[in-house]
Amino acid sequence: MKFRQENRIKQIKEFIDLVENHKIDLRHYKSPVLVWAIQEGTVYYSFWEEDLLMRFGVENVDGWDYEEDQLFCPDWIADPDDDDDDDLDDDDDDDLGLICNIKFDRKP
Repeated sequence: MKFRQENRIKQIKEFIDLVENHKIDLRHYKSPVLVWAIQEGTVYYSFWEEDLLMRFGVENVDGWDYEEDQLFCPDWIADPDDDDDDDLDDDDDDDLGLICNIKFDRKP
């Protein structure tokens, strides 16, 4: 299994809310990092302290503390290339400019 990490607190809180794991208390961590891997529709995850994970590296993680069905996890868990959902693409901005600059000829 290849583990991935997420250190943005907003994403971590979203994950915890969706999986409804009441055993997790983020107050115990100075800088929490969610570390997870997916295998056959199951998400295997745990929480690490950021400095500890930086010291050993996410590629050396070989275990987990909790399991959850992937259906109950946020969509960004499954897609490693989806970093910024909230930002518009540059292509989208160009299309909006074209739509706004259309002029119609009026016939008398």
